[in-house]
Amino acid sequence: MSFDRSIKIAPSILSADFANFGQEIQAIEAQGADWVHIDVMDGHFVPNLTFGPMAVKAFRPHVKTVMDVHLMIAPVDPYIDAYADAGADVLTAHVEAGPHIHRTLQAIRAAGMKAGVALNPGTPVEAVAHLLNLTDLICVMTVNPGFGGQKFIDMTSKIRSLRSMIGDRPVHIEIDGGVDPITAPLVAEAGADVLVAGSAVFKGGSVDTPEVYGENIRNIRAAASGVWA
Repeated sequence: MSFDRSIKIAPSILSADFANFGQEIQAIEAQGADWVHIDVMDGHFVPNLTFGPMAVKAFRPHVKTVMDVHLMIAPVDPYIDAYADAGADVLTAHVEAGPHIHRTLQAIRAAGMKAGVALNPGTPVEAVAHLLNLTDLICVMTVNPGFGGQKFIDMTSKIRSLRSMIGDRPVHIEIDGGVDPITAPLVAEAGADVLVAGSAVFKGGSVDTPEVYGENIRNIRAAASGVWA
């Protein structure tokens, strides 16, 4: 998994057909998805339940790009090895999820994965200032985590501050929540390079009409790049 700052579209399968995950993953990758984003929720840290390690392990054979696993759970540390075994390429924990995020990031890397840290909308960027050398990705939440399809919260000033703070370090800035062709250029201009999109990718399409996914992905990418398709 090499590093570059080109725009990457990471569809969130939280918006996919739950009865057809394998084909949905294959469809979005065939239609241009760069990463596959998996939202893990525990009903405790966030008010929703989604996938556990066994489900993520079942997704793995279908993912040929990058499996980007976003843990919205607390605690995180007891489950790091399980998600490594499930095949996560990137494992992201919330800075708010426990008292020892530094140790968590070390453990994620020690398990052979790229380490991500996520910031809720109300958490200041300074919370990750001393973690940059342990981090491969910082996820800026532009909704309050827990549910798909929420309205975008403008975090562009936070993204700009984070981009300045990162400097030339090989750290991705990922945006999660409310990304669509309207909001994508705002976050890309501010410095983001990984755009998680759920509803905006999957709306109107299916495994029988995957070309809709492709059109949606191209529109988000073109908007983020400043050129509409």
